Amino acid sequence: MLHATHQQIKAVGKKIDLTPEQIDKVLQVNARHEFEILLKNGQKHNAYRMQHSNARGPYKGGIRFHPEVNSGEVQALATLMSLKTAAVNIPLGGGKGGIQVNPKLLTIEELEELSRKYVQHLSPHIGPYKDVPAPDVNTDPRIIDWMVEEYEDLTGDTTKASFTGKSLGKGGSEGRDAATGRGGVIVLAELLKHMGLSGKKLTYGIQGFGNVGSFFGLIAAEEQKKWQMVAATDSSGGVFEKNGLWPAELDDFKKQKKQLRHYPAGIKITNEELLSSDVDVLVLAALGDVVTSKNAHLIKAKFVLELANGPVDDKAHELLEKQGITVVPDILANSGGVIVSYLEWLQNLDDKHWSLTKVNTKLYSLLQDAVATIYNASIDKHMNLKEAALAVAITRLLQAQ
Repeated sequence: MLHATHQQIKAVGKKIDLTPEQIDKVLQVNARHEFEILLKNGQKHNAYRMQHSNARGPYKGGIRFHPEVNSGEVQALATLMSLKTAAVNIPLGGGKGGIQVNPKLLTIEELEELSRKYVQHLSPHIGPYKDVPAPDVNTDPRIIDWMVEEYEDLTGDTTKASFTGKSLGKGGSEGRDAATGRGGVIVLAELLKHMGLSGKKLTYGIQGFGNVGSFFGLIAAEEQKKWQMVAATDSSGGVFEKNGLWPAELDDFKKQKKQLRHYPAGIKITNEELLSSDVDVLVLAALGDVVTSKNAHLIKAKFVLELANGPVDDKAHELLEKQGITVVPDILANSGGVIVSYLEWLQNLDDKHWSLTKVNTKLYSLLQDAVATIYNASIDKHMNLKEAALAVAITRLLQAQ
């Protein structure tokens, strides 16, 4: 993952005539924290926090708990976060953290101990004006609340701006749960405006009708009346219905702990079959690397929206562009989450709690500007949207150093 990230930066750096020294500046990580956490039960877990760049503001990025977490992955994700925050022009940098653990094998007490010991080690290096972590894979508001409490006990800080993604009652923001899905809807709608396609009917399918994908469907149904969902899958598979599916009904079905392959409507499809569905927009909200050089030729959609991180690999991206398919890159498409994290941080620093309407209005404004800037850069520089987003981000990072 780290190699692929560096190759993307180098390729775009060359296209915008950067010197090798400038490219190297973008690749460098400011600080690496690699350590071991020893639990009372005798278990040892490798832990990481990579701080890529704070040229534009405090480091920002999630903490993941996963058995396959490693330093290369965490460094790549920290680098990508610096680029994402720069691409959408919020005054934060990029960081990422993780612990090599399967949290499902821990008791609640062990999970809390692990979370607090992570903060104990990192407390000198994080904080509201240094590095503001957030939840990621297998971490949630409960874990973040423990971390905030530990940071407060260690430092005396009471702003709650040390972490974002907190529970609503403990300094979290309205709209955070829906932010990534809502951001995807905004980005797609704004892009269609720039392309002269606004107001036209379109069909879409969602791979990964889970936390992010379901919010995309629910918000699209409410705010984009001419968009129609005709396909949806979860990890089990799902359904295709050419006459349309109701996101709210699928969401209710999922909330009953049922798998979409058992949904009583439409034609049953696999996740692979979803990729070849007859839709205008393919929304990828599940996993990374689901579209590769082996299956890119199957895609019939005119647009691919990357709501997950890296669902289209680099080779597949090239092939899709050659097929005339527009890929809306993750650095833009799924940036709603980090934007609302930024808004949560602002609220904490100001000791305020904004209404959902205020949060969503600010999210819309920031994404409207980001889409316009990146779309115009793609036209001006004859680049695809991913290259343009990276070019905008890299330029801003270098200007801030």
